[in-house]
Amino acid sequence: MSQSNLNQKNILILMSGSIAGYKVCSLISQLVQKNFNVKVAMSASAQKFVGFATLEGLTGHPVHTDNFEPGQAMEHIYLARWADLILVAPATANTINKMSQGVGDDLLTTIFLAHDFKKPFLLAPAMNTKMYLHPTTQKSITELKNMGVEILEAASGVLACGEVGYGRLLEPHLIYDEVITRLKEYSPGMDLTPAPSPQKLMKVLITSGGTQEPIDDVRVITNKSTGKTASIIADQFSNAGFDVTYLCAETAVRPVLNATIFTFVTYKDLDQKLNSLLPNGYDFIIHTAAVSDYSVAQPASGKIDSSKDTIEIKLIKNPKLINKIKKLSPKSQLVGFKLTSQATSSTIEAKINDLFENAQCDYVVQNDWIQVHSSQHVFNLYSKKDIQKNLSITDLSFALITLSLNKESL
Repeated sequence: MSQSNLNQKNILILMSGSIAGYKVCSLISQLVQKNFNVKVAMSASAQKFVGFATLEGLTGHPVHTDNFEPGQAMEHIYLARWADLILVAPATANTINKMSQGVGDDLLTTIFLAHDFKKPFLLAPAMNTKMYLHPTTQKSITELKNMGVEILEAASGVLACGEVGYGRLLEPHLIYDEVITRLKEYSPGMDLTPAPSPQKLMKVLITSGGTQEPIDDVRVITNKSTGKTASIIADQFSNAGFDVTYLCAETAVRPVLNATIFTFVTYKDLDQKLNSLLPNGYDFIIHTAAVSDYSVAQPASGKIDSSKDTIEIKLIKNPKLINKIKKLSPKSQLVGFKLTSQATSSTIEAKINDLFENAQCDYVVQNDWIQVHSSQHVFNLYSKKDIQKNLSITDLSFALITLSLNKESL
């Protein structure tokens, strides 16, 4: 399919008010990277979760927000006709129930009423489990299906409220696949394989895993960091179309998707790699690596005799590597990670403020060791203005993607 034909595929995304809105930013990024023409219309409540600057920067189009703005009285008719496919995401219980009843009191619902169902209309719910399973919501979903709306059923997982259950917005790459499938169905015989994107990919550097400090030729001092969190974040950024560089410990978990990989072993190795890589001009730097606070002053040559009852090891303090990142790459946005252990709120606050002040972090991710286990791993994401609490690793990844696309803070 030619470039000109590809650009004729217009996708209209209707966003209602949900914290899952940042996931839709990732979806939009994927679509735009593949050269689809995307426009966004938002409800009033959606504007509280995602800023105009983010969406306009992603799509290259103004965001549509109100039926009654001057000169936009017929906007709902124009947008419904313009779109080759319409997607409501995230779709809240309020929007779903209004659409099923034919209410047309905002731009989103009037666009739905102006839709003739000659082209795909998709809807991806996002809400609390009880709201999703409420008889009224389920009845509305059934009625919308009967009208011809294609429902992208909500997934199960950790919700923004902290509960676990159904109501979670389908992951962006799955929604993307559904969009492509529906466009193919409504465009039989047409090749919708996207042309290579002419856009400059945003560059992200992610550090991962723990450093090792040698005691002798075979023994080291290290930490429990596996790099799993960083690998998941790297895959989400790759999936969203970023150019990912992954600087990891030799033993760290690697990303599944495309990434340029560099490795380190010791504190000194990591320091040298950062000195080499940071001048490359990364847009976003996520420093998750667990860096040794101390190194062995004089590692022994060979192997220390294990027959000794005691040995003494002298440790010397290492300078904080995160404090030099902004000095070497001042235009980058920097995300620092802080792992605490059974810390009080005042201790956590002091640690966060230290990263903002001394490392000049733009954002800080904090989690506590007692919350790190196999079944659930929650994070708190701080800016200098606000905080998002109890995020899963997937939610954290998409929140970081959204922030990387928007220079504004939370």
